Amino acid sequence: MAPQSPIHPLPKPPLTLSHSPQPPAMACSLKDELLCSICLSIYQDPVGLGCEHYFCRRCITEHWVRQEPQGTRDCPECRRTFPEPTLAPSLKLANIVERYSAFPLDAILGAQRSPFPCKDHEKVKLFCLTDRAVVCFFCDEPAVHEQHQVTNVDDAFEELQRELKEQLQGLQESERGHTEALQLLKKQLAETKSSAKSLRATIGEAFERLHRLLRERQKAMLEELEADTARTLSDIEHKIQRYSQQLRKVQEGTQILRERLAEADKHVFLAGVASLSERLKGKIHETNLTYEDFPTSKYMGPLQYTIWKSLFQDIHPVPAALTLDPGTAHHRLILSDDCTIVAYGNLHPQPLQDSPRRFDVEVSVLGAEAFGAGVHYWEVVVSEKTQWMIGLAHEAVTRKGSIQIQPSRGFYCIVMHDGNQYSACTEPWTRLNVKGKLEKVGVFLDYDKGLLIFYNADDMSWLYTFRERFPGKLCSYFSPGQSHANGKNVQPLRINTVRI
Repeated sequence: MAPQSPIHPLPKPPLTLSHSPQPPAMACSLKDELLCSICLSIYQDPVGLGCEHYFCRRCITEHWVRQEPQGTRDCPECRRTFPEPTLAPSLKLANIVERYSAFPLDAILGAQRSPFPCKDHEKVKLFCLTDRAVVCFFCDEPAVHEQHQVTNVDDAFEELQRELKEQLQGLQESERGHTEALQLLKKQLAETKSSAKSLRATIGEAFERLHRLLRERQKAMLEELEADTARTLSDIEHKIQRYSQQLRKVQEGTQILRERLAEADKHVFLAGVASLSERLKGKIHETNLTYEDFPTSKYMGPLQYTIWKSLFQDIHPVPAALTLDPGTAHHRLILSDDCTIVAYGNLHPQPLQDSPRRFDVEVSVLGAEAFGAGVHYWEVVVSEKTQWMIGLAHEAVTRKGSIQIQPSRGFYCIVMHDGNQYSACTEPWTRLNVKGKLEKVGVFLDYDKGLLIFYNADDMSWLYTFRERFPGKLCSYFSPGQSHANGKNVQPLRINTVRI
């Protein structure tokens, strides 16, 4: 096989870095300086000859292997021959190659003078975005920033300026949000303090009214007791005086009779008998005393209950005696004669006359009374049911078709669903924290303050509050839900009327 012709690469200028970076030219110049002239790739394990030209160790070795038949060892660049050439490793060039491979070329070429230059290298300054640190192409270990995002100082400046501006924008938005939140919290703080002050006054007035009623009732009862006591004592004292007088006369009669009985002379005894009746006249009285019991029962027994019943007429509000409006009732609802009980009927629909006032899809009925002002309270018995809905509805709500029971439609209700779940009919529904099963629900309306509050009427524990500006008159709303063939939910809803 004929020997291959030696490679004669073009000579290269020495390795330099220009003071005035020109990225395209610099890129070609620097890359050319780091290319092996035999394989035209970046140096791998660079070694130098005595002529100060450099090659990959493998490349120059293979080149000389191909020259063995000629018995010469020359430099592929300058053609200088070496009888026994020595391949000297170039550590500096290997270090430059390593750094060139570790750092992006565009970052190296775009590097400008830094206000914080190295003592010896002030031309090639880079910035590691990963470590957020300025690095020097010559001083820093390349392995430290391997796989890192390294760029020149100018690009890093622009990048970090952009990032920081975005962070500043985010912080400014957060500042605005926190400022608005603080303003809202301060407003809420002031409103809470004001509300608490008002509630303290309301609670104080409520208890003071009860205290005043109790004090008045106590005073009236004590005055009544004093009057009963004085009347009884006066009667007893009058009887004592009368019976004392009668006793003295009886004793006088007894003494007269004893004296007469003691007379031994028969003639004298008999002579005095004729005047004895006259002398005993007015001295003999029958004891017909009747003991009149002091009215202690009036002030004993279930005294607190007695007092509470006497106060009931002065307490406001108390459970109102509401009635249902038959003209609004769905044709499958059955109302009691006194219109205080409503149940779902499983029989055929009732032959009721249809009207715009009557619900035709929702099994609902409204109360007969419309509220446009004042404070009102009523209770609804819901025991043994698995489904119901109660609350308030605008007087002018639509009654036809399927209706969404929610405030935007004019309904303010709570609902029992799925057998044991309770929710407020908000948008979306709000689950209520109810322990156990409700037996009786209290509904409190303060129309002027825009408050509708639901309670567990057995212990008056709070369930839910609607805060609204009611645009018109409101009616109580009742839906017993549909009954099932398996006997579930057949119990009615009943307005609880407290009668004293």
